[in-house]
Amino acid sequence: MGTASGIEMVAVPSGWFEMGSASPDEPDQKRHKVYVSAFSMDKYPVTQEVYAKLMGKNPSLWQGPRNPVEQIRWRDAAAFCNARSQAEGLQAAYDTNTWACDFDANGYRLPTEAEYEYARRAGSTSDDGFGDSPQELKRQAWFKANSPRGTHPVGEKPPNHWGLCDMVGNVWEWCNDWYGQDYYQHSPERDPRGPATGQNRVVRGGCWNSKPDHCRAAYRYYEMPAYTDTCFAKDLHGQIGFRCVKAK
Repeated sequence: MGTASGIEMVAVPSGWFEMGSASPDEPDQKRHKVYVSAFSMDKYPVTQEVYAKLMGKNPSLWQGPRNPVEQIRWRDAAAFCNARSQAEGLQAAYDTNTWACDFDANGYRLPTEAEYEYARRAGSTSDDGFGDSPQELKRQAWFKANSPRGTHPVGEKPPNHWGLCDMVGNVWEWCNDWYGQDYYQHSPERDPRGPATGQNRVVRGGCWNSKPDHCRAAYRYYEMPAYTDTCFAKDLHGQIGFRCVKAK
């Protein structure tokens, strides 16, 4: 479906799913049942051309208008959500003084960690979200084995069963949640939104430089909100982007 800004979104249905991993070696990924309310999600990660048009700049290392924007701080992603909301006459979700998210706003925001995994799985219960085959992972995602250096234009890999592209590989994607190592032990069953506070924000999905284990549907990673990955060697940054969601 289209939006007023011309960015294509996908309607994600409500439902229950098994979030996390059954592996006992990953206590922060403990499998648990979660209900997610219906929402809409960008079909692709935000591209450089879309980001530059709205924000007037393109901070990306791996330049290309249809490549995902990267080297983005969490706050930059939230600010884009607000700017996009305002451009469409919607209520901004983020308070720019505290960066708290108003989930009742009708504008754009970053996905919760539960929303991201739910949309990534698109009904699948396998570890990688589409069958646990190494060859299928290569067909579905840009990661270390087939993309050793840099991002690719969005949409070159097939969409998942719900029509979402690049949910695995290409760039890590910021989620709204603070990271909590033990959060799964006490998170609510319905629409969990992460801890109230924290030091790091969740990123999901893996990137062009990820090994297969980091491309699993349940895999959790995190970074400091101010992290832009520009302080590392050139071949190790340009890895984090984002996409927007909104209430259906």
